[in-house]
Amino acid sequence: MLDLTRSADVWRRATSVLAGGVDSPVRAGKPVGGPVVVREAAGAYVVDADGRRLLDYLMAYGPLLLGHAHPALTHNLDQAAARGTLYGCTHEDEVRLAERLRGHLPSLERIRFTNSGTESVMSAIRVARGFTGREAILRFAGNYHGHFDQALLNAGASAGAAGAGPSGIPAGVAHDTIVCRYNDLDSVDAALREHGSRLAAIVVEPVVGNMGLVHPLPGFLEGLRERTQRSGALLIFDEVITAFRLGLGGAQGRCGVIPDLTTLGKVLGGGFPLAAFGGRAEVMRVLAPEGTVFQGGTLSGNPFCVAIAHRLLDVLEGDPGLLARMRALGERLAAGLRTVLAEFELRYPVVQDESIVDFMFRAADRPHRNYDEARQGDAAAYGSFYREMLAEGVLLAPSQNEVMFLSSAHSAGDVDLTLDAARAALARMRGRGEI
Repeated sequence: MLDLTRSADVWRRATSVLAGGVDSPVRAGKPVGGPVVVREAAGAYVVDADGRRLLDYLMAYGPLLLGHAHPALTHNLDQAAARGTLYGCTHEDEVRLAERLRGHLPSLERIRFTNSGTESVMSAIRVARGFTGREAILRFAGNYHGHFDQALLNAGASAGAAGAGPSGIPAGVAHDTIVCRYNDLDSVDAALREHGSRLAAIVVEPVVGNMGLVHPLPGFLEGLRERTQRSGALLIFDEVITAFRLGLGGAQGRCGVIPDLTTLGKVLGGGFPLAAFGGRAEVMRVLAPEGTVFQGGTLSGNPFCVAIAHRLLDVLEGDPGLLARMRALGERLAAGLRTVLAEFELRYPVVQDESIVDFMFRAADRPHRNYDEARQGDAAAYGSFYREMLAEGVLLAPSQNEVMFLSSAHSAGDVDLTLDAARAALARMRGRGEI
């Protein structure tokens, strides 16, 4: 029996001073029976409050492309801080970072830095409204764009797994938020027929990472681009998860569909709070001081986090084979999971894209394509699997709607350990009649 006395004590104290014991609801682990309390982390591993060393596929929900405490990012942090952590003025490092980002994502003709993906998407939507003079936004069920009001309406997986509902969101917000089914252009066409004249933008994850891993069907993103151009609405790609993880050019660089606006976050900051949004120069000119749309932030573009982002890009640009090696690990993990699941005669499709891997406890002949299908996953079975994997020393996300993130710190040995753990976990579940 594991001794988790210290973790239990920290959690008890957390619930007495932090709202719900956490700073983000999913961390409470409600769908899987409770939280993991972490003491420290390095590389591909975290150590919990009781000293357990856990192989981490959470990777802080995606930002840690290089793993925990990568020395290229964390060395000499005192020197970065010694130059000042916050200026409240323009500085050359943020200019250079914007130039580097535009070099990889040419659609970012003008850029603004923020502190989170939520801020970036919220700001991009405000820009779209200011540019078009329209108010309505079309989004897709199961896509997660942050925790502001419009983003949470029918957000699905991420909010639902945390037990969140629509409380606190004014009813009037729904009037200007049209929710369609991902990978379904017919639902988009129906929405455009009814709301097209007041639609400011379509916001979409070009590859979805918050209702499991879902790829766009052939022609879906192209169809959105064509429809926005025809209707006068803007197309916003939420690349908070996909940028840099799917390639330095993001999902848009791979698929060739170029949005009007793009949001960045997670990987960009390397584990520090940095995000951005940007797009066509003529669109971004509506922002003050050039235009009348206000967006700002005291901590935005602060030199400390910008310095970390430069270090991250130094690693990615300096090692062109890094993402390919991570892709190979993702392929190894996905292939191994398919083998293990087949051993138990489980028809759970395994999906992989670069360093992201996912499967749901949902018997099917193909991967799910939208939120309706994602909801068919067996949450109780996943909860049992999560706990068994934790007992084997592997940390997964506390919801099967989230995905497995690999990092450059993971090794082939880590992947093989994971597959052995999955085999043992499923065997115990089979013994209890849970699968």
